[in-house]
Amino acid sequence: MKAKEINELTTDEMINKEKEYKDELFNLRFQLATGQLENTARLKAVRKNIARIKTALRQQELNK
Repeated sequence: MKAKEINELTTDEMINKEKEYKDELFNLRFQLATGQLENTARLKAVRKNIARIKTALRQQELNK
C-alpha cells in the first residue's frame, strides 16, 4: 500500500488496516519461526506498511 493510498483513507479505516497488518505480521513471524515462510520479503513490506499508516495517523493528529 502506497502512502498516497493511505492518506486517502479515513482515520477509522487506517486503524483497521493497521490492525490487519499487525495480525498478518504476527502470522508471518510464526511461519518464519516454523520454517513455512517462503516469501521473506513480505515481512519487510508489512512492517513498512504499518509504519506508513502510523506516520499518516500522526500527521493527521498534528494537523488537527
